[in-house]
Amino acid sequence: MQNSDCKDLMMESSQENKDKPLHKCVICLSEFANGTNLKRHMRIHTGEKPYKCEVCLFEFSLSGNLRRHMRTHTGEKPYKCELCMSEFAERAYLRRHMTIHTGEKPFKCEICKAQFTGSGTLKNHMRKHTGEKPYKCEICMAEFIRSDSLWRHMRVHTGEKPYKCELCESKFAQSGHLNDHMKIHTGEKPYKCELCLSEFINRSHLTRHMKIHSRGKKLPKMKSACLDSQNVVIKENTEKNSLENTVE
Repeated sequence: MQNSDCKDLMMESSQENKDKPLHKCVICLSEFANGTNLKRHMRIHTGEKPYKCEVCLFEFSLSGNLRRHMRTHTGEKPYKCELCMSEFAERAYLRRHMTIHTGEKPFKCEICKAQFTGSGTLKNHMRKHTGEKPYKCEICMAEFIRSDSLWRHMRVHTGEKPYKCELCESKFAQSGHLNDHMKIHTGEKPYKCELCLSEFINRSHLTRHMKIHSRGKKLPKMKSACLDSQNVVIKENTEKNSLENTVE
C-alpha cells in the first residue's frame, strides 16, 4: 500500500466518523475511525496482498489498486485530456500529462538537476542513482525500478500478448514491439546509418549494424554515395595490416 493510500484512508475516517472513537495502529500509532480502515492499513506493516490479478498474478493490498491495474489488460482508459484528447487509465496519469501543456516541472533531482512533472517520476528517477530496484519477479527474481516494468515483464511468464496488429493479426507483449512491427507494413525506417545510409526500423537494429563499421567490415549492400569513402577506410586498414605484418 502506498503512502497516498494510507492518507486517503485516514482522511476518509476523519470525515465520515468524526465523533466515533478512533482505532489506533499499535505499530505506527496512525488512527482510524473504524476497524476496516485499520485492517487495510495494517497491510503496510504485514506486507499482506490479498487481491491477485488472474491474468499476470500481480498482487495488491487494496481492491481499488487491483481494479486500476486491470485496465492495463483491458485497455480501458476512462480519463481524457480535453486539450489533446489523449486518454489514460488513471487520474494521476492525466494530471501528470497536463503538465505537458503547462510546461510545469516542479520536481528536481538534487544530484543531476533533472526536472520532472510528478513526484512519482522523480522517485523512480532517483533509483537510477541509488540502484534501488524494489519490484521483484517472484518467478525468476528479476528486479525492476518501476512497478509497470514488472507488470510488462510478467508477460514473459504468462505468455500474454495484449497488443494486436489490425492488419495481420500478429500479437505482441509490448506496445513498442507492435509499433516496430507496424513499420513493416508502412515501410517506415526512421533510423539511418550516417556512414552507409542504410535504414532501419528501430534504434536497436541501427546500433547492432554500427558494430559492422566499428570492425572495419564492408557491408554487402553499400549505398553508392558512400561507397568510395568506405573503400578508403578499408584500403587504409589493409595497408596498415600489411605494414604491421612486415614489421613482425
